[in-house]
Amino acid sequence: MLDREGFRPNVGIILLNQKNQVFWGKRIRTHSWQFPQGGIDRGESPEQAMFRELHEEVGLLPEHVRIVARTRDWLRYEVPDRFIRRDARGHYKGQKQIWYLLQLVEPDWNINLRATSHPEFDAWRWNDFWVPLDVVVEFKRGVYEMALTELSRFLPRFDNRSRTYRSAPKPRQNENEASSPQGTEVNMTMQFGFMQTQIRMALPPGGSFDPDPQNGLDKPSTEDK
Repeated sequence: MLDREGFRPNVGIILLNQKNQVFWGKRIRTHSWQFPQGGIDRGESPEQAMFRELHEEVGLLPEHVRIVARTRDWLRYEVPDRFIRRDARGHYKGQKQIWYLLQLVEPDWNINLRATSHPEFDAWRWNDFWVPLDVVVEFKRGVYEMALTELSRFLPRFDNRSRTYRSAPKPRQNENEASSPQGTEVNMTMQFGFMQTQIRMALPPGGSFDPDPQNGLDKPSTEDK
């Protein structure tokens, strides 16, 4: 299904984890890496095509993700003649794409590259949002840059930085009183769903820490396992 200019409607998918890293897939039996993408079938909306391709290429279902944003307009790239079948040359020009930014809301063990009998990828990894474009096939690089730039402003904001909580110093009884001994610090891990956040808490002199087993603060850090 081509438009009047010879471009086939297509969807692209940028899938985020909880650290705003993106799914980066290695095309089967090649050395090139790319985002999931695929054509829009006749009668499909871009969103329907996106969910179909998400399952076919990554093995995820709609309940595994949340739609964060999509590009406003079609982004186009032309395919060089050497990559076009001879019988399609002169008719087929390239792809026009709507790009979706998705966030994974379930553990990444749900990802399955063998969800269908025709896998697109044979390896994958989480990569920083600004992916290395030099490993993307050359004629797609401009569209990747445009999609990443347009959708970057919709990235969810997470504050996973360690925080230090310190108690207020006790007042001295008089000016000649020596400073009280330094308090101790406790490292602990807070659990938020399947995310863990490391927190360092400073205790006052003589203080102790008794974690509440109901809020997950007493769970060991992954670094201790």
